[in-house]
Amino acid sequence: MKEEFDPFVAEWFSFVKNPNFNLVEKCLKFAQILEYPDLVVEEYIRKVNQIGMSLKESISDIKNPTYLISMLNEHLFENLGFSGDDNDYFNPKNNFLNEVIDKKSGLPITISILYVEVAKFMGLDLKIVGFPSHILVKYNEEMILDPFYDGRLLDVDDLQEILDTNFGGELEFKPEFLDEIEPEQILVRLTRNLKNSYVQSFVYDKALRCTNMVLAIEPESPEDIRDKGILEERLLNSEAALKYLNKYLEINPNAEDVDFILELIRNIKTKN
Repeated sequence: MKEEFDPFVAEWFSFVKNPNFNLVEKCLKFAQILEYPDLVVEEYIRKVNQIGMSLKESISDIKNPTYLISMLNEHLFENLGFSGDDNDYFNPKNNFLNEVIDKKSGLPITISILYVEVAKFMGLDLKIVGFPSHILVKYNEEMILDPFYDGRLLDVDDLQEILDTNFGGELEFKPEFLDEIEPEQILVRLTRNLKNSYVQSFVYDKALRCTNMVLAIEPESPEDIRDKGILEERLLNSEAALKYLNKYLEINPNAEDVDFILELIRNIKTKN
């Protein structure tokens, strides 16, 4: 079965792979492609630059990283009022950097992207960390920060508490959870987040587009192949659903959800 060409996915893929654009530009392009066709990327770049320049002008010449981080936190969270969106966490808008800049709240990943970008104006080189279920930021190896909660400094107990909250005590902290992730991985994670938000909102066509955007970058990702099959089934595309669900079982025959997938395949075949 031939895949239907999606110009949005093609445009996204070429933009992700283009080294001439930075992470903030790619996040804004992500929003433009998916939800905001009239979005002027340059306008939001200017807004980020204004946030960064106003911070730079407010600090002294002290280069101590602890001082700089405290000034960054004060500027973003106290003066400008940015915060993590705990109240409406799964709102798809929290994945779009333009919305986060405008409404001053977002997810761990989008707040962290803005946090790291603004820090550059102070000469502070922060890294985004691919912590399971909750993106964090680090300065070197000794300072782990949580921009979602006003840039608070975290210790190992705090990190385990985040894991316990999100994984029900099933996941033990490992040092590699604090490894930096590259921009392409950040964008993939952002796209998966948005897919989950769309699924929570029952917007399956947009969730499917997000899955296709991930598969354009990671074509052999088992979970995304599975999710594509599930979403095709929900959109009543039986042939495509069977193709991707069977492919998932081929590459991941011992998956924990194998019984669920087999049952879904049986139901699709029964309906047809």
